[in-house]
Amino acid sequence: MPTQFADQLATHGVQVTVQRVAVLKAVAGAPHATAEAITATVRAELGTISRQGVYDALAVLGEVGLIRRIAPIGSAARYETRVGDNHHHIICRSCGEIIDVDCAVGFTPCLTASDSRGYDIDEAEVAYLGRCPSCCAAAARQDLQSSTVD
Repeated sequence: MPTQFADQLATHGVQVTVQRVAVLKAVAGAPHATAEAITATVRAELGTISRQGVYDALAVLGEVGLIRRIAPIGSAARYETRVGDNHHHIICRSCGEIIDVDCAVGFTPCLTASDSRGYDIDEAEVAYLGRCPSCCAAAARQDLQSSTVD
């Protein structure tokens, strides 16, 4: 059992089990993975775990702040171990790649809502949508090929 992950669980007051260690390791090894991908990774390591067992572990890890659940528009929920900061995500509309991007330099303007309506805002989820460099290059190549054929 990898001690780094077992130590993280113990430090956060979570009972250390082989399944929870494997789930935390899988999330750390593949940021922004879906529960399905995490299940496949854990099954490859342990041989067997139920989908519900993975969801239960993800819920516990999220409750204690070891992982963060993000829900990109039009996608299944994703999980990451980068917690405790106010970072955001850039999502490629073409291939689905998700990368982290730090909040704007300086103070966190995204935490200052135009009207907080009395809420004490401590986190914002921002997603930037577009196309990644690889997909832009592929589209440019396709456009170039189309224009030379005409």
